[in-house]
Amino acid sequence: MDVCLASTSPARLMLMRQAGIEPRLESPRVDEEAVVAAVEADEGRTLAPSEHVLLLARRKAEDVAGRLADEGFSGLVIGGDSMFELAGVVYGKPHTPERATARWHDMRGRTGVLHSGHSVYHVTPDGSYEAHAVAEARVRFASDITDHEIDAYVATGEPLHVAGAFTVDSLGGAFIESVEGDPSTVVGMSLSTIRRLVRDLGVDWTALWNR
Repeated sequence: MDVCLASTSPARLMLMRQAGIEPRLESPRVDEEAVVAAVEADEGRTLAPSEHVLLLARRKAEDVAGRLADEGFSGLVIGGDSMFELAGVVYGKPHTPERATARWHDMRGRTGVLHSGHSVYHVTPDGSYEAHAVAEARVRFASDITDHEIDAYVATGEPLHVAGAFTVDSLGGAFIESVEGDPSTVVGMSLSTIRRLVRDLGVDWTALWNR
């Protein structure tokens, strides 16, 4: 079965490939900040992290699924979004070295939660069917990380464009003591959650293997 990953994330693509799936890649045309702002304004409240990531995962998958359906695509479209929460404060991508450095000083020796939203659309000639879920993983950072190590890590540029300013599967992994939950959640999306959603849509996970 054909699979499309509604994401430009190298980490999510790597996970798909490691799971035996070579997906088609499509970039969602979604203004994330505008989507969240509109929903929060309409509901008069701030979305919880789990609601935030699920909303964006659904909008991303919906956008790509709609465009592909118009092309005659038949298969699965997978979308995702992630946010990191530490002591009630939610962090997205830091984008600047200054923000990344400040976050690492704050995260050192503490435990946070990575929230990951997942959305799967099964596009068929008869219409589209969807399933969604949120996965969470608790991440514990080492307490003995030095200022020099933080500066050196930030200087690599790796933490600037990832949720929470860290990775578990690359240079940042050495500074993480433990992960509670599906480890792939911290990488970009929970493979076990995606498998369950695919099954809920009546598709055998092994039918996606094409590598």
